[in-house]
Amino acid sequence: MTKSGVLPDHAIRALIASAAISATPAVQDIQVQPASLDLRLGTVAWRVRASFLAGKDRPVSERIREFGMHRVDLTEGAVLEKGCVYVIELAERLALPRGITAVANAKSSTGRLDLLTRAITDGGSEFDRIPEGYSGPLYAEVCPRSFSVLVRAGQRLNQIRFRAGQALLSDTELAALHDQTPLVDGQPVISEGLGFSVDLRPASGSLVGWRAKPHTGVIDLDRIGHYPARDFWEEVHSDDGRIILDPGAFYILVSREAVTIPPDHAAEMAPYLAMVGEFRVHYAGFFDPGFGHAAAGGRGSRGVLEVRCHEAPFVLEHGQVVGRLVYERMSALPERLYGADLKSNYQGQGLKLAKQFR
Repeated sequence: MTKSGVLPDHAIRALIASAAISATPAVQDIQVQPASLDLRLGTVAWRVRASFLAGKDRPVSERIREFGMHRVDLTEGAVLEKGCVYVIELAERLALPRGITAVANAKSSTGRLDLLTRAITDGGSEFDRIPEGYSGPLYAEVCPRSFSVLVRAGQRLNQIRFRAGQALLSDTELAALHDQTPLVDGQPVISEGLGFSVDLRPASGSLVGWRAKPHTGVIDLDRIGHYPARDFWEEVHSDDGRIILDPGAFYILVSREAVTIPPDHAAEMAPYLAMVGEFRVHYAGFFDPGFGHAAAGGRGSRGVLEVRCHEAPFVLEHGQVVGRLVYERMSALPERLYGADLKSNYQGQGLKLAKQFR
């Protein structure tokens, strides 16, 4: 019987071996992360009129026939236009055993491009949440918010994490974990997870973030370190520890705290809470075992914040709590840790744009 908790890499490989996870073409080992599996785009995208959920007892294919506008072949690559909604069948499909649930999320670079990416399933009534016993295909809903992007079949925009039973730490358990292995550099703010705040007083200079430019060229997701940041982003500076967020604008900022995820735990960025202001923080929510941890060569890694303001201009001030990390137990230690045995673009990170920029 599987111990409760988030399944590590070797347990994910066991799911692949048992055909609980299958794919065409077959799943590659490079897709297996310490506590998640990268999902690949299939060969066809459908431009749809609006975002949707399949709904009880209804397949996604039926909804595509209802809302679809045209079909896009991704075999040789195609541009997904800013502001449009697309549904793409993924290469992977699931046949989850009893007791195993799954949750999906955008990968880090996907979120840093303001590329809204959510998983949907046949019969699904929630985005990104997959119940035990689900058997069927997986789809990605993709909506480029700030930049049009060139995508190809096989690219990995989102990832999926598998859980057995209850994995979530209570605040009491989280406080005890911090006493054992400090999770942040300083006094933790613990309330339904570990609170984190925004850094608007950098150690040197006045650069505190970037704001996406409204009219830019296309970004080819396969081009790493290729695009000059200034062509797509405006620098955001602050001399007084505050900035004003503009409605509809997208910002890259950074947390004040350096965060640590112990090897026997994983974490997820909690959803936006309206009480902290009219904005949403962090679209890409998975933090793998070893993130910022000394065992993986880290000394704490600050969280990059993907911020979109809603409705009205909003004053954001240095040290303001803007979100929380929810910690979960691993069901077993992973064989490889984030940033140690696996190459990472973001271990030990500070304020950093997506890997496509230089």
